[in-house]
Amino acid sequence: MGSRTLHPETTAEAYLELLKDRGIDVFLGNAGTDFASLVEAFARFETEGSRVPRPLVVPHEFVAVSMAHGYYGAGGRPAAVMVHVNVGTGNASTAVITAARANVPILMSAGRTPITEEGLPGSRDLHIHWAQESFDQAAMLREYVKWDYELRTPAQLEAVVDRAFELMHAEPRGPVYLTLPREVLAARPGAMTIASPPRRESRGDRFPDPVRVDEAARILARAEYPIVLTSAVGLDARAVAGLVELAEAGGIGVVEADPIYMNFAHRHDLHLGYNQSGTTNPSLTEADAVLVVEADVPWYPALQKPAPGAPIIHLGVDPFFSRYPMRSYPCDVPLAATPAAALPLLAEAVRRHADPGAVDRRRARLAAEHRTRHAAWDETVLKQASASTIGFAWASRCIGEIVDESTVVVNEYPLDRRFAAFTRPGSYFASPHSSGLGFGLGAALGVKLARPEATVIATVGDGAYFFGEPLSCLFVQRAHALPILTVIFNNQQWEAVKFGALAVHPAGIAKTRGRFPLSELRPSPRFEEMAKTVDGYGERVESPGELPAALKRGLAAVREGRPAILNVQCQRAV
Repeated sequence: MGSRTLHPETTAEAYLELLKDRGIDVFLGNAGTDFASLVEAFARFETEGSRVPRPLVVPHEFVAVSMAHGYYGAGGRPAAVMVHVNVGTGNASTAVITAARANVPILMSAGRTPITEEGLPGSRDLHIHWAQESFDQAAMLREYVKWDYELRTPAQLEAVVDRAFELMHAEPRGPVYLTLPREVLAARPGAMTIASPPRRESRGDRFPDPVRVDEAARILARAEYPIVLTSAVGLDARAVAGLVELAEAGGIGVVEADPIYMNFAHRHDLHLGYNQSGTTNPSLTEADAVLVVEADVPWYPALQKPAPGAPIIHLGVDPFFSRYPMRSYPCDVPLAATPAAALPLLAEAVRRHADPGAVDRRRARLAAEHRTRHAAWDETVLKQASASTIGFAWASRCIGEIVDESTVVVNEYPLDRRFAAFTRPGSYFASPHSSGLGFGLGAALGVKLARPEATVIATVGDGAYFFGEPLSCLFVQRAHALPILTVIFNNQQWEAVKFGALAVHPAGIAKTRGRFPLSELRPSPRFEEMAKTVDGYGERVESPGELPAALKRGLAAVREGRPAILNVQCQRAV
């Protein structure tokens, strides 16, 4: 077994070298006084040209963690994030919740207020070192991280880091949290020999129970109208291919339930559309067998349920979403497995049991439904194209038409997937269902960091744009050469708040008056002017006919290396 001997001046230097050895390429930092030895270590390594993670300063913790989220989604590799003690952890917490619910591994860390009041390098020397100390700093994140620990001595550095990696990569994956006291980082550990490569590998596909696979295949093969509901299978391109194989093997329609990735090609004739937030899909009640694949909320029981006699199959690494306090979806056949491993096996079993003639008939029926639904969506777009106000459908179609093989879209709510065709795995990312507003901007920067050759478009509502720490994001774009095109769907409101009020009080005073207090964002800022702060391109767009050319101008600026913002004045329905 291999090993390496490190000769660090401080524990901080050993930590950075160990992270690089374990596959961490970027270190996203929002620093404080607890970073003293890390700052010195990075400075030394820059002088020596040593191999350590690339340090990137990110002026807000929420943005840093969101970047790590997008970085993993686009590149399949975790990033390290470090913030300033308890206050930085508090600012980062919403993004950590989002990563946890999306099963995204992030090495989340924070400084720890110096333990000692005097006597050691790194002991307390500022007033904040008393006021910022917590009895249990990790408590604020413990519900949402898989593991937390405080590094107590340089002697345990390798064991602690390897434990963090082991658990964040073990299924279901997720963030971990490590606190690093200033005295420990400043300590002089002497020569350290580490295992290289490490011997703590925990990654691997989970394979399903063959008996359950056969049971599920019989149900799907013999059904008249089986469907698949999925939200997040598209994180793994292998699973997307497996889902296509299964759908074609059995003539099975696919519905994307509030998708957070590109799970199944929009133009495939077995694609039956979407089960969008707060809405229903007609295929659900028609189905006589339902396969749920990596979908925490496959349908809304208060609005619509599958037929009472339809068997329900759940497939996922954690098909019961065990970290959710309450979730009551029926399950007749569980398949606890990695979708990329299980779907091809299920497709093979369906082919064994299915009647080819029945499969052909199902495919013909589904293709006709696919065409009918697409025709209705096209009609909506055409109506909005000639309206006086930009509608969400028209804006979504215009964005969809500029997506090419190098484009990735990160969507925080407003882009309507019915009107924008995505066909490639990894071409679309959306806000996870935990719904911490502001995710989209930082995640888009993480995608750009992982795929510098890609053209990245962030689509956000004006309400989400406020939450996304836009000035910090603009700084990152210019400082780290990560330009993106931000398209703001500006309807001057938090629409979810308005719709929530209507759902609970459909005939209430707010509806009668047409006024929804605490949801309206007027007067609206000139968001496009913010681009000037980083020498970027900004434009306000007000009519449907202006939008296609404006998008091209924004893309041209991004491809020149400049951040771009389009402030699109629009409404969902026009």
